[in-house]
Amino acid sequence: MKRKIVSFTSMMIITALFIGVVSCKKDEEKTTFNLTSLKSGSIDMNGATAPDNIPAEPTIVATFNLDVKASTANDNNITITRNYDNAAIPLTITVSGASITIVPDENLGNGALFELKMTGIQSADDQSLTAITRSFTTEGTFVPAGQIAFWNFDDNVNDQVGSFNPSADGIVDLTYENSFTTDAGKCGFFNGTTTIVEIPNGDQLTNTADFTLAFWVKTKSEGHVNENGDPKGHFVLGLGAFHGFQFEIQGSYTECKLAAMYELDNGTTASQDLWFNGSGEYNANGGYVGWTFCKDLTSSGGVEALLKDTWAHVVCTYNGATKIGTMYINGEKMKEQDFNLYDNQMANAVGLKWDGDGVEVVNELALGFIQSRAGTLWDNESWGGYDFPTANHFGGWLDNMRVFHKALTAQEVDLMYSSEKP
Repeated sequence: MKRKIVSFTSMMIITALFIGVVSCKKDEEKTTFNLTSLKSGSIDMNGATAPDNIPAEPTIVATFNLDVKASTANDNNITITRNYDNAAIPLTITVSGASITIVPDENLGNGALFELKMTGIQSADDQSLTAITRSFTTEGTFVPAGQIAFWNFDDNVNDQVGSFNPSADGIVDLTYENSFTTDAGKCGFFNGTTTIVEIPNGDQLTNTADFTLAFWVKTKSEGHVNENGDPKGHFVLGLGAFHGFQFEIQGSYTECKLAAMYELDNGTTASQDLWFNGSGEYNANGGYVGWTFCKDLTSSGGVEALLKDTWAHVVCTYNGATKIGTMYINGEKMKEQDFNLYDNQMANAVGLKWDGDGVEVVNELALGFIQSRAGTLWDNESWGGYDFPTANHFGGWLDNMRVFHKALTAQEVDLMYSSEKP
């Protein structure tokens, strides 16, 4: 009897040891929670090399080896940060089983570097994911997010991001030639006498508190003369002249300007020029009231050296909150003015505003002239009537024209220029 009891006890011990071993083995074999793939479409974002071709409007899918606890996949634990200004991008985040889908709520722009971070993510069985950081760059040359219109002149003059296309009969004598770089593709050539492009609904471009106009331009001075044989100016573009906005370069190349109409805080409008003469004079050193900066180009060839017969990147901005207007050429600030310092009604400007009457000027953006052909403003002036070949028609090349309803920062302007320049 004693022997049987001992035998039974031995079996119990062996069974217990077996269960313990199996239990330990199960613990050892427990699957560790980790990321198995990170993709935008078919683009791998989890490789050794950070991708530089992510779309500006990506859908990013993170896939794991275990189901994800949905409550941990939130915008505190998952972030995308823009590198150049540390801006946090708002995200829509959804979970389905072992996948997290991350969609930015805004266009990321082109050619910009971003950082994606995931921290605090847990599996359904409460395992914590090791923190993950991945970098990526959106495709193309750098363009800040927020452009509402973009004309690239690649064998057409259609708006590539919006609906600001020329009217059916709104393209006259425009031709296309190779642009300033291979990457830039084609550009539009304006013959200086008849070329014009007319784009309806221009008011939608200019009715805004914050505004940026950017473009590449190269003038052709040879043969660009008025009825007296003297050099004539270049009306590069115009939305009803100063009733909307216009950009022009003087025939002498001593000045250039953006003239625009502004809305005042009492609901009326007034026009003002953002003009640049390269004199270096501004109100801090005895120059013009309201001018807070004007670059001195007197020892480097003046405005002519920047804009005559050479490609130049021109950017003009207005910030409705600060009331500051700025002009940049080739990525560098050339002129800044502050309406708060003006001693007239412009101190009350709140943004740009179209105020055309539909007769003297019409609601069409003209490329190559100061207004569209339907307007009657300056029709009988030799310098201002479209039908005069010797008027100030733009002669030269235009490319990569963009409009933003935001005031680009100096850093954004510099990055855009640096990424596109020859």
